[in-house]
Amino acid sequence: MKLEENISAFTYKTPISIRFADMDMFGHANNAVYLTYFEQARSAYWKDIIEWDWKATGIILVKSEVEYLKPIILEDKITACVKTTRVGNSSFDIAYLLYAEEGEHFILKTIGKTTQVAIDYKSGKPVAIPQAEKAKMIAYDNPEM
Repeated sequence: MKLEENISAFTYKTPISIRFADMDMFGHANNAVYLTYFEQARSAYWKDIIEWDWKATGIILVKSEVEYLKPIILEDKITACVKTTRVGNSSFDIAYLLYAEEGEHFILKTIGKTTQVAIDYKSGKPVAIPQAEKAKMIAYDNPEM
């Protein structure tokens, strides 16, 4: 089993609210909202664990990958798992799992990955990931360097 599919490999988990507006004509979440679910999970992770200083350094998303395994429906109780899997000088990767709980079973719905780059707000250019935030990512998730 790949890391991206192993729920126990992820320490950070957060609930995702599924809205009626997320549904498409087939009765499941439209493909476009999955990136919003990733954003909600990533933002919670950065706030709760990394404590990113948004006033000092920005982050831009430069790449997104989504693999739709099973449809998410309105009644699903979705949990998002988030893990920093790679840290470079100015960029880093985050992996995601979205799963539903059905009784005592976990149903993996979606896996994904995003690449982010730290930026200077004034110049709009990449900068080194701030040391404090980088240290927290490394300590919490032990990512590839």
